[in-house]
Amino acid sequence: MSKSLPVALVLFTALARLAGQTMSTDARLVLVPVSVTDSRGATVTGLERGNFTLFEDKRPRDIVAFSAEDSPLSAGLVFDISGSMRGKLDLAKSTLRAFADNANATDEAFLFTVSSRPGASSGFTTDLSSLAEEASFLKAAGDTALIDTVYEGLERMRSASHARRVLLILSDGMDNHSRRSRSELMRMAQEANVQVYAIAIDARVRTGKALEQQDAQRGLAFLQDLADNTGGLRFIVSDRDDPRSVIARAILSMRNQYLLAYRPAQPVQPGKWHRIRVKLNVAHTNVSARNGYSWQ
Repeated sequence: MSKSLPVALVLFTALARLAGQTMSTDARLVLVPVSVTDSRGATVTGLERGNFTLFEDKRPRDIVAFSAEDSPLSAGLVFDISGSMRGKLDLAKSTLRAFADNANATDEAFLFTVSSRPGASSGFTTDLSSLAEEASFLKAAGDTALIDTVYEGLERMRSASHARRVLLILSDGMDNHSRRSRSELMRMAQEANVQVYAIAIDARVRTGKALEQQDAQRGLAFLQDLADNTGGLRFIVSDRDDPRSVIARAILSMRNQYLLAYRPAQPVQPGKWHRIRVKLNVAHTNVSARNGYSWQ
């Protein structure tokens, strides 16, 4: 089995209890966290199991358990302090502070910094305010090893206490110093059972230089791909925005998720990638969910 399976089993135990079902401990189940937004990007709540249809490899699968409860959150915070963040770091700090201020008392988080190499500033803690305070003294410097830092952050998420797990990236999305490739990170992200949320910091380009515009667009696309491949969302915050409003939208999405559980097609083939698709029978909505899994 994959390293993410124990998480799926723990989560499904809670879901089965809500659904009045029982399960055997050797059951193989796939758990799919789903976020739903409307045409304006606002989180949609109050949906029921019958609103969803789930497919594995284009074949419909029965949703055996469903939950929409708010539960404690384990968050990995990837905070970019590299040289490319000069002029943007104060905005990133305000955004991180807004996240800490909106967290619940039972939430836990760690802080990784992005520069020439990943920096592990802390292990998991429920004192998110201390993480924001620590970040307030940081300065922008060095190259950008964003891919390496996100990769290590996903590995650290394996020690999270809570079943609901997200990695929150605060960055412009640029990278010029990672040893790992983008494709390596994407594979890790798809298999980690962690949703990636990205806050693109000050993504607007204030210069007419074509190269800088291209770099900015690549950064945005990279953060969007990470979010799309893991069922998370990407937001953009500039100095014209209120970081508290942007973070409030992100946290609302993280907390108001729908958890769908289903049994995969048999027999399970180790190493084979299975594509997941979730559809909704509600007009003018958008669904964000993990796009697949593989058993190891």
